[in-house]
Amino acid sequence: MKEIKIKTEYITLGQFLKLSDCISTGGHAKFFLQENTVIINGEADNRRGRKLYVGDKVEVEGCGAFTVGKA
Repeated sequence: MKEIKIKTEYITLGQFLKLSDCISTGGHAKFFLQENTVIINGEADNRRGRKLYVGDKVEVEGCGAFTVGKA
């Protein structure tokens, strides 16, 4: 499980996907989420504006499992 470190209080799912190298640009987030399953803390979610906080666990289909950490 790879840790993605953030400096802010939270990060949106769209920004997280880019930071974790699952997508190349933020503009791909909408289409990526329509076609791929993302599990956040055990629940499926496809909202690119979903806020992720330190300690959240994210599983991205075809990309891997991640945790959100504090930088």
